[in-house]
Amino acid sequence: MQRVLSIVRKLISISIVCSAVACSKSSNGPSTTVDTTQPPTVTFDINSINDTYADLAPFTNYLKWGSYNVHDPSIKKFGDYYYCYSTDVGYGITVRSGIQIRKSKDLVQWQYVGWVFNSLPAAGAAYITQKGGTPFDALWAPYIIKVGAEYRLYYSLSSSTARLSVIGLATAVNPEGPWTEKGIVVTSANDNTIQTNAIDPTVVITPVGDHYMYYGSAWDGIYIVKLDPSTGLAAVQGDKGKRIANRGFTNGKYNGNIEGAEIIYYPDQKKYYLFISYDWLQTKYNVRVCRSDNPDGPFYDFNSTDANTNVDHGPMIIAPYQFNGHSGWQGTAHCTVFDDGSGQYFIAHQGRPGIDSYFMDLHVRKLFWNADGWPVASPERYAWEDNAIVPKDSLVGNWEQIILGYKVVPGYAAEQVSPDFQTSVRLTLAADGTLNGDANSKWTYNAPWLQLNWSNGYTDKVYVQKGRDWENRKNSFILTGLNNAGTAIWAKKVQ
Repeated sequence: MQRVLSIVRKLISISIVCSAVACSKSSNGPSTTVDTTQPPTVTFDINSINDTYADLAPFTNYLKWGSYNVHDPSIKKFGDYYYCYSTDVGYGITVRSGIQIRKSKDLVQWQYVGWVFNSLPAAGAAYITQKGGTPFDALWAPYIIKVGAEYRLYYSLSSSTARLSVIGLATAVNPEGPWTEKGIVVTSANDNTIQTNAIDPTVVITPVGDHYMYYGSAWDGIYIVKLDPSTGLAAVQGDKGKRIANRGFTNGKYNGNIEGAEIIYYPDQKKYYLFISYDWLQTKYNVRVCRSDNPDGPFYDFNSTDANTNVDHGPMIIAPYQFNGHSGWQGTAHCTVFDDGSGQYFIAHQGRPGIDSYFMDLHVRKLFWNADGWPVASPERYAWEDNAIVPKDSLVGNWEQIILGYKVVPGYAAEQVSPDFQTSVRLTLAADGTLNGDANSKWTYNAPWLQLNWSNGYTDKVYVQKGRDWENRKNSFILTGLNNAGTAIWAKKVQ
C-alpha cells in the first residue's frame, strides 16, 4: 500500500505540482511549432537567474521559463546547442502534456523551444487503457540520444495503478522535431511477474555498437534490457531485462526510493558509470554512482559491493545542501550526464529551493574524475568558468565546507519528510599548511588537486577550480572530491 501511495504522491508533486498558487489548465495549449527567433544580442546578467520565479510560472509565460520548471532533465549537445528535454511540470500550474524542450549554447542561458508531442502519445496511452488503467495527463523522465541521423526520444507514461507504466519511443530528424511515434520499448503491470516500474529510461551505446536501456523506479530496483540498434526498441519483444541495482532494506521495506538511473561509458576509464537517484524527489533526493567493466554489470560501489545487493550504495556525489545565508537546495537528483565534445563532462538535475520546494530549477555542474576513477560533482552550478589552475596562495583563507553525509531512516515513508540538508561549516587553510588551527592537520597542493590530511584519520582529495558563489552572487574558488571513506567533500572560499 505504501508503494501505491508513493506513486500517487509523485502524481501530485510532478504532474499537478499544486502549491499555494492556484492551479489552472490551458485548454488550447500552443502547438509543437514555436517561434524561436533569437532576440537582439544583449549582455546576459547572470544575477537575473533567481531561486524562485512565481511571476514567470504561469503557462502564458512558457517562452520565458528558461531554466525554470525543469524536472528530470535529459541533455545532449547537438551541433552548436545543448538540448534539454524534461518532464511535464510547472510551479502552481497544470502543464500541458508533451515533454518540454529547451536549448542553450552555454549551459547558463536557456531558450524554450516547444514540446515533443501535442498530447499523450497514442501507443503509450493505449497500453495503459487496455490494461484497465487511466494514464496520467503528463509525461515523465524523457531520455534523448542520437543514432546516425536519427534523434531518439524515450518517454515515460504512468498511471495511478501501481506498476502500470510504459516506456515508448519517438524519433525525428531534427532535435526540435517533428516527432513520430515508433512503438513501445518496455512495459510494466501489476501482474506479479517482474515487479519493477517502466519509467525513467536511459540508454548507452557500447564501443562495439550494442545498445542497452536501463530503467526502473520504486518497486524493485534498476533493470537493463538490450535494444535493437536499428529500431531503438527491445531486441526481444516483451523482454523486461534483468535487475542490476538495488538498495537497502529495513524491516522488509526499502530505506527509501531508488529510481532515475543515468548511464554513460567513460572512455578514459574504459568503464560504465551508473548514476542512481535515492529517496523522495521533493526533499531528500540524492545521486549515487556505481561502475562496471561491462554494460550489463555487475556494477560495484565505492566499497566494491555489487550494486544489486540489498544495501545503500555510495559514493553519494550530490545531495540536498545548504551554504550560509541561503535556504538551501533540496530534491537534487534524477540527473543527466553529458559532455561538451572536448572531454569536459557535466551533470545536471533539478534543484528545489528550501524556501519553497515546489519550485524546480535546472542545475548544471561540472563533473571531474579523481585519481581512483570516481566522478565528483562541482558544489556550485556552472557559470562559464574555465579549468585554469588556481594558484596555491589563492587557497589560503576561510572556506565554507559541506560534507555530504547521510542518515538512514527506517521505512519508506519516514524518510521523505525532511531534505536532511547537509549544512556548511568553517574550513580554514593557513599559509603554514595547517587546517583549522590544528598543527596535526595539514594540507598539500598538487594543482588542481588539494589534499587535506586530518588528524582524525580522514584524508580528503579534492579538485580545486574557479567557480561562482551563487549564494553571494560573486566569483570565487570552489572544490570537490571524496575522502578516504567515500564521502563527498564540497567547499567554496568566502574570505
